[in-house]
Amino acid sequence: MKIILILFAVVILFILLDAVIARMYQNTKHPHHTTPEKYGIPFKEVHFPVGKNGQLYGWWIPTSQTAPTLILIHGWGRNLSRMLPYIRNFHPLGYNLLAFDARSHGSSTPVKTPTVWTFTQDICAAVNFIEESRLVSSQEIGLVGLSIGGGAVINAASLVTHILSVITVGAFSHPVEVMKLGFQEKHIPYIPFGWLLFKYMRVRFGLDFIKIAPVNNIHSTHADILLVHGDEDPTVPLAQGKALLEAGNPETTHLWAVPGKGHSDCHTHPYFWEKINSFLQETIPINKSS
Repeated sequence: MKIILILFAVVILFILLDAVIARMYQNTKHPHHTTPEKYGIPFKEVHFPVGKNGQLYGWWIPTSQTAPTLILIHGWGRNLSRMLPYIRNFHPLGYNLLAFDARSHGSSTPVKTPTVWTFTQDICAAVNFIEESRLVSSQEIGLVGLSIGGGAVINAASLVTHILSVITVGAFSHPVEVMKLGFQEKHIPYIPFGWLLFKYMRVRFGLDFIKIAPVNNIHSTHADILLVHGDEDPTVPLAQGKALLEAGNPETTHLWAVPGKGHSDCHTHPYFWEKINSFLQETIPINKSS
């Protein structure tokens, strides 16, 4: 009888853990309602494969066959329209642009457990699309990612070694650090509850948090990296941006702590676009290819 009760308790625990994980990864898809057309920017809707049966939806915004391409990726719970301020800034500079919806976001296909690693895989699929579609002759590529997308572009640059330039805005250093913060906000002790949850997720879904943490991959990138981080970011504290800086190559990794800004408003700083554009011109210049 005692063994039956223990087994019953274990089953109930697993059910509860699955429910907690499902809640953590729950994301209501919000398709875009605005396109670059609103701002007079011509674009083409594209679809390209990812994984076994996944498909990503994107906007292809070309300028020149010989110009570099910037791939733009949004953050959690958003869609590619979040990148419209970046599209409006980068398009007049002469870059080819590809913005897309990550899986389980916008108009792309779902995935059971979207993480920074699925975002990473999606970015790698976008790089493959650019290189295999022959839409441009230049193979020079830069990445721009926000929040979880920022962490993912770091991971992607560690896998695709010919990425030249990476810009992150509000990127986190380690998914566990973000989750710990969530536990703290809910006044739930990390030990034992968080620790048990993370261990279970590794066994249940094969999530290796050490492998997928951007702070553990940034040293493997060959790209120049600009980490942009609001110094008042409550979602991903500035300490995580500093951790990424410390882990990166000191010669190619730079941090701009944006004064007075939080997680989603760095682009409203009066010097934001000047700094971003200057970094791009230095690391993936238009005049180098066109």
